[in-house]
Amino acid sequence: MNIVITGGAGFIGTLLAESLLKNNNVKKITLVDIQKSRLADYDRRVESINIDMTLPENIDQIITNDVTHVFHLAAIVSSHAESDFDLGMSVNLSITQLLLEKCRHTNPNIRFVFSSSLAVFGGKLPEEILPMTAMQPVSSYGTQKAIGELLVNDYSRKGYVDAVTVRLPTICIRPGKPNKAASSFVSGIIREPLNGLESNCPVDPTLKLWISSPGKVVENIQKAGLIATEKLNTLNFRTLNLPGIQVTPSEMIATMNTTTGKNLSNYISFDIDPQVDRIVSSWPQNINNDIELSLGFVADNNFTDVLTHFIDSEQKMETTL
Repeated sequence: MNIVITGGAGFIGTLLAESLLKNNNVKKITLVDIQKSRLADYDRRVESINIDMTLPENIDQIITNDVTHVFHLAAIVSSHAESDFDLGMSVNLSITQLLLEKCRHTNPNIRFVFSSSLAVFGGKLPEEILPMTAMQPVSSYGTQKAIGELLVNDYSRKGYVDAVTVRLPTICIRPGKPNKAASSFVSGIIREPLNGLESNCPVDPTLKLWISSPGKVVENIQKAGLIATEKLNTLNFRTLNLPGIQVTPSEMIATMNTTTGKNLSNYISFDIDPQVDRIVSSWPQNINNDIELSLGFVADNNFTDVLTHFIDSEQKMETTL
């Protein structure tokens, strides 16, 4: 396999590349990003390319005749895309179309995995999202991702590329520093208190969230890249809602206090941010994943497992450093 990962130097891109490198069939992974990936220094199969993908001539560099898989993860995240409309359109939409078109004219058998989001939903949602629930985004980011999904489905329908969309749940718990995503607080209200730092919950603490751990998300993205085309052809629409679990900020914080034996709630404030609250409150709170689970995709058991794994991972990282 010769694999291209856009956004390859990012958190999920790095985890995905590390996971794929365990597969003996992987001959090369090209990580495309605006910054260099550290993985290129440790594995000869990895190449790190730093380019502006909004330029068509740069897309020509990375989609070559020997590419078998493209994992398109690069994106301008939700709140950032809302505040900078032009940048969001350029990165979240234009690059997606450029990549699809290049794959079409290079090799229609390329497996193209498009990373989408729960932000494609909005409005008055049903209690449970079903496979054919209509997209009604209420943010620029959600609109850009929704258009990308429609393009992926149409390119697949016409046989131009073997593409599939994966809608990611809110990823929790991310290590590192907060980013500009509207959902950044979901990790922050746990990660920061664990490190003795203050964090704010900008939404109603009883708001139901649909989350997945980084490990399960990566496992599911990889599954989407390797699953047989025949199985994808059984879908009415080339879109998968990756499995997650439902939890509220209050439940997450209570689990953190119980697991650590400390009252870390003192580090958390609850000042509502109207813009963040509007965006996050429009996202699904429960998704029917019967189809995805039947295809072999996986979900976390509960938030306690998510938290415990994060704490263990952080401790291992500190030991390594």
